[in-house]
Amino acid sequence: MRIQFESEVTRWSARMDAWFFATLPEDLSHEIRELPAPPRGFGSLRVRAGIGSTTWTTSIFFSGTAFVLPLKKQVRDAQSIGEGGIVTVDLDILDV
Repeated sequence: MRIQFESEVTRWSARMDAWFFATLPEDLSHEIRELPAPPRGFGSLRVRAGIGSTTWTTSIFFSGTAFVLPLKKQVRDAQSIGEGGIVTVDLDILDV
């Protein structure tokens, strides 16, 4: 399944090191949760993500009301992404 969405980049700093995320729209997240997928830890789904010219393989996780996509430092640096910025994400869900 291939999708595209826009998201504000948010920071989660509940621990010493900060994590940055793009959040999928709630309606799209609920559609994804209905897809048949093998059970994985934390309700995660394996994905191939792309922002600009950078692509990587990771997982999305359901958090509260929507899936979130972690944005690792190499991706943020390569695409000059900062907290509060808006990103367009291309996402291929690999687990369905």
